[in-house]
Amino acid sequence: MYLIKDYQRLKSDESSHLNLEWNLNRELSKVNYQIHTDAIKSHLIPKKLDKSAIGFKYATEADRLNMALFGLTAKDWKINNPNLHGNIRDNANVYQLLVLSNLESLNSEFIKDGKDSAWRTDKLNQVAKDQMEVLLKNKKDELESKFNNRLQ
Repeated sequence: MYLIKDYQRLKSDESSHLNLEWNLNRELSKVNYQIHTDAIKSHLIPKKLDKSAIGFKYATEADRLNMALFGLTAKDWKINNPNLHGNIRDNANVYQLLVLSNLESLNSEFIKDGKDSAWRTDKLNQVAKDQMEVLLKNKKDELESKFNNRLQ
């Protein structure tokens, strides 16, 4: 019984900590979004483009990041998750938000360096896979270590 209560307390502490991390990473992602949109505006949007085409360009770049990390566009996510509130990013976990923030920063630099869209898509997808793999493995190891320490 003690083991179960201790495990529940550990999970509760972790949940509180993760909520704080989630909020921090969501805010960081929002800041990097501004950097990302500035790079798009400065390097990908021609001077004479109507509002609709400009909006499409921003949406395309946002979906490039969504595809790299989540494997689907914002529209596809909304169709597949009609009962969830917010958008794909609002429903991302703390690790996804951290990787998303990194991808926004990287894509900004790739855009500034003049990398084409196919190259950026491939590179961002590989970075997302690599970073998520590392984060999830480290989290699994950390949880196992905490749980084993509690048993001793």
